[in-house]
Amino acid sequence: AGVARQRPTMGKFVVVGGGIAGVTCAEQLAVSFPSEEILLVTASPVIKAVTNFKQVSKTLEEFDVEEQPSTVLESRFPNIKVIESGVKQLKSKEHCVFTEDGNQHIYKKLCLCAGAKPKLICEGNPYVLGIRDTDSAQEFQRQLTKAKRIMIIGNGGIALELVYEIEGCEVIWAIKDKAIGNTFFDAGAAEFLTSRLISEKPEAKIPHKRTKYTTEGMKKEARPKAKADTVGSALGPDWHEGLDLKGTKEFSHKVHMETMCEVKKIYLQEEFRLLKKNSLTFPTDPHKSVTTDNETWPVYVELTNGKLYGCDFIVSATGVTPNTEPFLHGNSFDLGEDGGLKVDEHMLTSLPDIYAAGDICTASWQPSPVWQQMRLWTQARQMGWYAAKCMAAASVGDYTDMDFSFELFAHVTKFFNYKVVLLGKYNAQGLGSDHELMLRCTKGQEYVKVVMQNGRMMGAVLIGETDLEETFENLILNQMDLSPYGEELLDPNIDIEDYFD
Repeated sequence: AGVARQRPTMGKFVVVGGGIAGVTCAEQLAVSFPSEEILLVTASPVIKAVTNFKQVSKTLEEFDVEEQPSTVLESRFPNIKVIESGVKQLKSKEHCVFTEDGNQHIYKKLCLCAGAKPKLICEGNPYVLGIRDTDSAQEFQRQLTKAKRIMIIGNGGIALELVYEIEGCEVIWAIKDKAIGNTFFDAGAAEFLTSRLISEKPEAKIPHKRTKYTTEGMKKEARPKAKADTVGSALGPDWHEGLDLKGTKEFSHKVHMETMCEVKKIYLQEEFRLLKKNSLTFPTDPHKSVTTDNETWPVYVELTNGKLYGCDFIVSATGVTPNTEPFLHGNSFDLGEDGGLKVDEHMLTSLPDIYAAGDICTASWQPSPVWQQMRLWTQARQMGWYAAKCMAAASVGDYTDMDFSFELFAHVTKFFNYKVVLLGKYNAQGLGSDHELMLRCTKGQEYVKVVMQNGRMMGAVLIGETDLEETFENLILNQMDLSPYGEELLDPNIDIEDYFD
C-alpha cells in the first residue's frame, strides 16, 4: 500500500478538454511550471485558443476565439503535450485517467474541462439539429440551403443569433417565455431588439472584429471528421459570421413567434399523414385567420399551445448539460442541481486533487452578491486561468486568493449587431421583489436599464454604444448610495462620468 500511495506524486498535471477553459488552464500551468510536462487530453483534432485578448475595464474583457490545430499550442508551449483521445474512465483513487487510445496517465493534479453538450429536444431524430459547435453550424448551413421553413426552439443566445441571421427562409420561433432572450435580458430589451427583426437589415455588413469560426484554415480533406458523438467545443458569439445563412426564398426576414409554449410532439411525414390532423400555414397577416397548410413537409411539430406546423427541420437551441458522463463511473463526485461537478472557491471538486473549470462545473462557493455563474466563454476563460493558479499554489503548499473576475458578473457580446453589456444582477436575479428598475431607451439606438436595491446599483443592461460600462461597473463594485441622484442617474443631458470620477 505504501508504494501505491506514493505513485500519484510521480504524476503530471493533466487537463481534460480542448475548449477555452482547458486550453487556458494548460497554458497557465505551462507558464507556472516551465520544466514540467503538462498533458492536455482532447477528443477533437482542433483546440480553441484565446487571441486578441483585451481587458476593457476592471472586469470586462473581449477576445477572439480561434480554432487551431493542437500542434500550434505545442509549438507555443514546448512543455504542453496534447493527447488526441477521449477519456474512457477516471479512477480517482488511483489518480489515473484511462484514454480511449488504450493509454493511462497518472496525474498529481487533474483539471476536468470537458464542457457541456446541447440539450436536444429529442434524441436520434434526423430532422432535429442541436447547435453548439462549429461542426453542427456547418451541418446547419448545408441543410439551410434547401430549406423553405424551419422551426427554432429555444431562447438563449444561439437562438437569438440564428433568428436574426437567417434570411430567405420562414422561421417559426417557439420560446417558453413571454419574451425573447430571457437569459440575457428582460422584455423591454427584447422589445428594443425585436424591432430590428421587423426593420430591413442594412445591406452592408459591418466588418466584425472577432475571428470567423470556420475551419477553412485546415483543408477539408485533411481535417479528421470528429466522431458523431464527440462534442466539439462551444461556439462563440460570432460563429455564424462567414456562414452564409440564406434559405431558398427571396426575402430577408420572415419570423413568426410562438411564445409561452414548448414542443409537445414531433411527427415524421408518414406519422403525420396517419394522424389525419391539419397543420397551419405560416401566419403572415395577424388579422387573417390562419389556414390549413396544403404543402407536405418532412417533419411536423405539435406545440403545447395546440398549434401544429410542418417544416424542413427543427433547430434545438435549448441550452446545455454539463458533459460529466465519462468521469462519473466509480467516482463519488458531488454534483450541482444542473448536473455540473460542484467546485469550491479554489475550483476543487469533492474529490482530492481533481479540479474542474468551465461549462462542466457548478460554482458552489458563496458567491459575491453581484456575480452569478453562466455558461459563457468569458467565464470559461476566467475559471480555466484561476483553476491553474489554484493547482499551482496547492502543489507547492501555497494558497491563492479568489480571482477578482468573480467579484462582479460582467459580459460583453453582440446581438442583432448591437453591442450588449451585462453587469451584475442585470436581470435582478435573486433579488426578489425588493428592487426597482430605471430605464432609458432611444429606439434603434440604445437601451439602458439599471437594477437598483436600497439606493445601490446591483446590475445593468447596456445595449448600443452607451459608454457607460466603466462608470456603472464602478458604481456596482463600490456599492455607493445613489438615492440622492434619483432619476438624474440616467438623464442623457448629464454626463454621469463627471460625477463619479
